[in-house]
Amino acid sequence: MNTNFFSQVAAMELHGNLQINITKGSNGRMVVSMILDNQHCNDSAKKLIPPLVLNATCEELDNQFFETISKPMQQVSAVMVDMESFVKQIEQAKSQSTMSKQQAQQKDKEQESEDKKLQSMWTKVDQLEAEGKYRDAWTKIPDPSKYPEQGEKIRNRRLELSAKFEPDLFAALPASESSVLDSGLGIEPQESTDSADNKNLQTDYVNE
Repeated sequence: MNTNFFSQVAAMELHGNLQINITKGSNGRMVVSMILDNQHCNDSAKKLIPPLVLNATCEELDNQFFETISKPMQQVSAVMVDMESFVKQIEQAKSQSTMSKQQAQQKDKEQESEDKKLQSMWTKVDQLEAEGKYRDAWTKIPDPSKYPEQGEKIRNRRLELSAKFEPDLFAALPASESSVLDSGLGIEPQESTDSADNKNLQTDYVNE
């Protein structure tokens, strides 16, 4: 006897485990209950899907069993596949949300560390300036290529410090060194007026 039972089950292309329970009913009838369990679907809502129950005679089941169950079981199968996909998308969204949050937190930490480093550099510049070490302060100013958003501030601070360490050679030299510089520049020393007056007095005394 060829019933093609399993061939027709395979033809429905159901996703999951098809569980069939057959019980003998009253008046020569058969009670057939079927439920499809998709183990890949993690949505608990699948438990709300009731089993498909047929209460019919053996002849009715022989003639109309697959015609009766094919469409509803395929619908159940499709629903659970959609539920499985939906759950996976939710899990993926949660994962991406967590990843994005972690990336944002990491970026905030890096920015906070960079801000502290920059503030430390400016503090050092101010400290050296207060100590009168203008050239050292100038060298500690942050690199504008690394901190383009600080470009204007960096340029202004460099100009301010440069103006303070421009050399004033003559003001810094002692009087003796200044005289040497004057000689080297071809400046003739002036004879004292008092010495000339003394010579004139000596000449007048001799003539008398």
